[in-house]
Amino acid sequence: MIPWWDHGFTDQGVSLMVSVSVETAEQTEQRLRRVIAQADLVVHDGVWCFEESPADQPPALTGETLAVVRDRESWSHLVPLTQEGDGVERFGIFSFHFADHVDNSGFVGWLATLLKVELGTGVFVVCGSNRARGGIYDYWGCPIHLLDQAIAVVRTLRAT
Repeated sequence: MIPWWDHGFTDQGVSLMVSVSVETAEQTEQRLRRVIAQADLVVHDGVWCFEESPADQPPALTGETLAVVRDRESWSHLVPLTQEGDGVERFGIFSFHFADHVDNSGFVGWLATLLKVELGTGVFVVCGSNRARGGIYDYWGCPIHLLDQAIAVVRTLRAT
């Protein structure tokens, strides 16, 4: 019998959001290459940015809002860039949607490290869950001028 911590399920058969697996570095690399190949990849059109508002003024959600997070002082929401401004970072966005029962543990760290090595850039990742579609999804952001290169790295990983 496979222990619960090695297959991503509780003893009641409910899928867990985070899988725990014990494996060698080579096994992790092989597993994550399968994960990226099987994931639904979408490259989102346009230029994206984070808009901020005070903590006591939550942003209005629209169909174009991809993510909203907050700390104690402000809200930050990821939306299409509508106007240039001083200090507004411009991002390209791509996303992965993972199938149900896929052990994608370590995926964010693995791909972020590869992109840093290949392109010299950091990334940001916002994760969510859609159980009706199988589970976890990630929105990835990188500087807009590196989006094409980041996608080339991702497509190479998906093909190998």
